[in-house]
Amino acid sequence: MLDTLENLIKLARERKSAPVDGSYTNKLLTNKSLSKAKVLEEVDELIEAVEENSNIIHEAADVFYHLLMYLEANDIKIEDVMSELEKRKKWPMMIIIFLQKF
Repeated sequence: MLDTLENLIKLARERKSAPVDGSYTNKLLTNKSLSKAKVLEEVDELIEAVEENSNIIHEAADVFYHLLMYLEANDIKIEDVMSELEKRKKWPMMIIIFLQKF
């Protein structure tokens, strides 16, 4: 399952280093305004899909794809995002341990 996300990240990085003419992925990676607009558009479409209970999975996939491209276009590594999420996972336990001392 996570292989698909890893493959998307690899694709984005490959396209950044070796662009393919006419590639939609390349357009998103080189045009930050387009990439930003697409993330906003796709999130909007996902919210609408959830509210209407229609086409949810398709729209969620679009959000993942466009967000990954936006991050890569702006040199934000998914590994850094995952590290931040991992740190956040530890906060509740750290708070409990801290509070137990009092």
